[in-house]
Amino acid sequence: MQSQARTTAMPDDAAELRAKFFHGLAHPVRLLIVLQLLDGEKNVGALMQLLGLKQAHVSNHLACLRWCGFVTARQEGRNVYYTVTDPRVREILRLGQAVVADNAERIAACTRM
Repeated sequence: MQSQARTTAMPDDAAELRAKFFHGLAHPVRLLIVLQLLDGEKNVGALMQLLGLKQAHVSNHLACLRWCGFVTARQEGRNVYYTVTDPRVREILRLGQAVVADNAERIAACTRM
């Protein structure tokens, strides 16, 4: 009986996958990159300039976003241009922004995350 309680307390594969999806956007730099790319495709140099970050930092986060399917890349000569893969990401971020706006004080005060 005790092992059954432990099993039900463990997240299922689908919950872990959904959590991993949101974790992809959980880092402030990755979120800022996606927000910039919602305005149109950009290369690493443009993102560096917009975010004030070093090339390695931007490239590392783009690799994560690309690996998880948030962004795609296309090469044009020596430049690689990134864009948001799925237009539904815009809606997810819009909804998230609305929830944050309604709960900003509580989220800011949260000590559990």
